[in-house]
Amino acid sequence: MVTKTHTTTNAAHVAGEATLDRISWIKLSSVTLPLATPISDAKVLTGRQKPMTEVAFLFVELETEQGHEGIGFSYSKRAGGPGQFAHAREIADNLLGEDPSDIGKIWTKLAWSGASVGRSGLATQAIAAYDVALWDLKAKRAGLPLAKLLGAHRDSVRCYNTSGGFLHTPTEQVLDNASTSLASGIGGIKIKVGNPDRKQDLRRLTAVREHIGDGAPLMVDANQQWDRPTAQRMGRAMEEFDLVWIEEPLDAYDAQGHAALAASLDTPIATGEMLASVAEHYELIRHNAADIIQPDAPRIGGITQFLKLAALAEHHNLQLAPHFAMEIHLHLAAAYPIEPWVEHFDWLEPLFNERLTISDGRMHVPSRPGLGITLTDQARAWTQATHETGKRH
Repeated sequence: MVTKTHTTTNAAHVAGEATLDRISWIKLSSVTLPLATPISDAKVLTGRQKPMTEVAFLFVELETEQGHEGIGFSYSKRAGGPGQFAHAREIADNLLGEDPSDIGKIWTKLAWSGASVGRSGLATQAIAAYDVALWDLKAKRAGLPLAKLLGAHRDSVRCYNTSGGFLHTPTEQVLDNASTSLASGIGGIKIKVGNPDRKQDLRRLTAVREHIGDGAPLMVDANQQWDRPTAQRMGRAMEEFDLVWIEEPLDAYDAQGHAALAASLDTPIATGEMLASVAEHYELIRHNAADIIQPDAPRIGGITQFLKLAALAEHHNLQLAPHFAMEIHLHLAAAYPIEPWVEHFDWLEPLFNERLTISDGRMHVPSRPGLGITLTDQARAWTQATHETGKRH
């Protein structure tokens, strides 16, 4: 389904002479990415979810009167993709005529345009796609990679692989996947835990640690499937594996429970990926609930909100390991003062023409301006719906 409207680019306000350009055209695309293999983590094994077979993406493409362009995206695993697209379509006209440099102002305007549905969750995830596109446009206009526009602290970031260690994957295949990842230059390996049979988790973890050796960084992710006593027992049992972190041992909103674990275990606690606003992350920070914070820019409202959270995290001397969407998070992690991690997923590769360079355990910031991504013909073919507003120049 394609809908198209044309709206004038006259802004409601009178612009000063510093306003040199305006947003004149917007295109939204709802794209469904099929996954080669149904994905299962602990939430599937505990009966809370079905295996994941696809990821829904909301892409935003912007153009200005001066011909500058930007692209951004948000996403939804399982339900929610059509809702993000519908909300983004409703608020699209609010961008027309705005100066694309005024990103913070635009974020607030979009948030107020849908204020009755809140400042977290689906509404801000729809805003995120616009926000990422605006930052991409700004960096492209400057001729800089986004990390350099933000002010990079490094040109590469430590990276680890997640996609090879899901619970649906047999242990022998997990070991092969780990070998392949390390041989390709990826620095660390994360595997899923949270199996109803806790002894199976420990057997699997033992096999991986023996396979990759004591020197290779190793993380585990329970996907919120433990209660407090189980998390405490499993955390103690896993101390011997010298893990980089234990991820999401408890419900995402159990800040006090995470804080108790962080205080009692030697192994660092990482969490935050499921939270949908800076305010929700602040509860983790306020309770000292995480040693490593794991925000997801598309989930919390985009890069503008991520930068606010990063400043809070740095102030509290927290490590940073953004969740998923490495095409965005590589740039944001490179601009974080404390040495971070970025998560390697190969799932999104069919969507983009470009590839990120990985070597010596690190993912390298590309030299391409902006995010450095363009959509493939295959991504266009997977498009379920589009919406355009404004006029191209």
